[in-house]
Amino acid sequence: MRAWLNLARRRDVVVRAVRVALVVGTLLIIINYADRAIANNLTGVDLIKMAITYLVPYAVSTYSAVGALRAQQLAQADKR
Repeated sequence: MRAWLNLARRRDVVVRAVRVALVVGTLLIIINYADRAIANNLTGVDLIKMAITYLVPYAVSTYSAVGALRAQQLAQADKR
């Protein structure tokens, strides 16, 4: 678990995940909340959900990147 967390906190993994989260999260928010925003009908709960929406693509990107890095490490270890 510690090795996984160390990889997840690497700068390149975090930067990539933030970029993905910003793009994908924004698109999801536009898809799901544009009508309410245009109607000026957003609630506090909507704002919380909008913030949480960014966590999903961040988590998926991080999980994927760490999985790829671990596979690369295992492949390199097998070559030795």
